[in-house]
Amino acid sequence: MKIQRRNKANPEFSLAAMTDVILLMLIFFMITSTAANQSAIDVKLPKADTAADNVPNPLVVSVKPDGSYFVDDNPVSRDQLEPTVVSKLANQTNKSFTIRADENTMHKDVVFVMEIAEKNKFNIAIATVKDK
Repeated sequence: MKIQRRNKANPEFSLAAMTDVILLMLIFFMITSTAANQSAIDVKLPKADTAADNVPNPLVVSVKPDGSYFVDDNPVSRDQLEPTVVSKLANQTNKSFTIRADENTMHKDVVFVMEIAEKNKFNIAIATVKDK
């Protein structure tokens, strides 16, 4: 006598749901990666007519209008700024950093950071926003 089973497993697999999940993950990571490089230091960047493409620098020095300095969002005193920048760029192949200065920052505070770069032969970039 031949016995038949009624509950056979269906080996079909649908990739439609997996494709939707992968697409949503791709969109999520694209959106979060653009917000990841934003600095926590609130400075109002000056406007420029042209804006160059973003050049990724390993280090960011922010200068607030009151003359306070920040290296990668960490507060640093004026006399400790140079040793901090030099030590952070010591092992880097691209010895450059970005200066993010508020548009109301005193010129002497920005020049002080630029002198550090000149003295140590570092390349600098000055952050601006494109004028609308």
